[in-house]
Amino acid sequence: MAKRKTLFECQNCGFQTPRWVGKCPSCNSWDSLLELNEEQIEYLKKSSKNSNITSKAIPITKIEAENIQRFSSNSKELDLVLGGGIVPGSLTLIGGSPGIGKSTLLLKIAGNLSKMGKEVLYVSGEESASQVKLRANRLGANSDTLYLLSEINLSNIVSEIETKDYDFIVIDSIQTIFDNDIPSAPGSVTQVRAITFELMRIAKSKNIPIFIIGHITKDGSIAGPRVLEHMVDTVLYFEGDSNSDLRLLRSFKNRFGSTNEVGIFEMDSSGLRDAKSMSERFFNKESLKPGSALTIIMEGSRPIVIEVQALVTPAYSNSKRSSTGFDSNRLNMLLALLEKKLDLPLGTYDIFVNVVGGIKIQETSADLAVIAAILSSFRERELSSKTLFIGEVSLTGEVRDVPNMLQRLKEAKTQGFKNAIIPSKPIEEVKLKCFVTNSVEKIIEWM
Repeated sequence: MAKRKTLFECQNCGFQTPRWVGKCPSCNSWDSLLELNEEQIEYLKKSSKNSNITSKAIPITKIEAENIQRFSSNSKELDLVLGGGIVPGSLTLIGGSPGIGKSTLLLKIAGNLSKMGKEVLYVSGEESASQVKLRANRLGANSDTLYLLSEINLSNIVSEIETKDYDFIVIDSIQTIFDNDIPSAPGSVTQVRAITFELMRIAKSKNIPIFIIGHITKDGSIAGPRVLEHMVDTVLYFEGDSNSDLRLLRSFKNRFGSTNEVGIFEMDSSGLRDAKSMSERFFNKESLKPGSALTIIMEGSRPIVIEVQALVTPAYSNSKRSSTGFDSNRLNMLLALLEKKLDLPLGTYDIFVNVVGGIKIQETSADLAVIAAILSSFRERELSSKTLFIGEVSLTGEVRDVPNMLQRLKEAKTQGFKNAIIPSKPIEEVKLKCFVTNSVEKIIEWM
């Protein structure tokens, strides 16, 4: 009797092995390998044979560069994140926690494009057409060229796409769509991989931009196989607290533009819209309490003034260190530096750092502001609301330059600031009083 062949597949990354293991060797996820039955194994063999398409290599000098013609989504923030607009034939994945605004944003964009005369298809696998209609009424997205399809069967979705020349398609969401020809459950590696390939084929062959909504897991990654993120052209993530009206849309992959840009949106009664002004979103412009310091960070090409808060209080047992919106490892490094260079007994204090507005600092330019906030709270001394602290602090106590300093200072002048504590003199004259400091010890002079 022939021995039965077994095959296990990781549901996170698609790694395959003939025997079961508790931890996936590829993505290090636990208990994610599932055994495939004979029908599923046979399907994988057939699909792998069909994918062996040969092509002839040609010199790169004979290949003509493609001229990408983008079109606007009528949302400045989304166009900024995408690199200038929507690319025809692109496949874009948008992820985010439940209730953060993924469906709301794409339905709003679908309404914008339909009002511009484009034929738009919105496929909902989670909600009925009447439920989507209720949201469209609230968003003001009703249009005769916006078509709704409540369907989870891929073959029916493809049939609908073939019947009409659509200019824009939304799939909500990829984890709910299934293919009858695939012997696997919806959301599995095999299903998601095959469905994404089919959507990619449609996008490239018909030159239609397709936006896919993806659920996320508890650790913040897209639910299902990681292969999904590798297959699409662009990956966007929504950030922010669902209880707050502020949302950040960040690009983690973009084959047609930069991944440094971030879009800022506001959630109100009429849905998700572009944030009009960020001048008072992340800081108190009137006055600062002890423990607060201001800095200016770069989110892509956009300078944003933020407030960093610190609380230093005596510890009754073991001292605690906590940070929200700022890297905790970097906070511990700065605290150790303050103890060594300024001889401060911070080891006997609980220290908490918070970035106002729920924004997460991804760069080192806020180091000086964090130190200023900690010293302000430690000494109970209020800092000026017209002063900014900009600079990276090294392990030796040096304050070093950060990129785009001139752009930061020009934004500070626009916001009405008068003083700036910076590592070096700016290359151009700015109508702002700049105090140069090259070491942490000198920061005491401005406290």
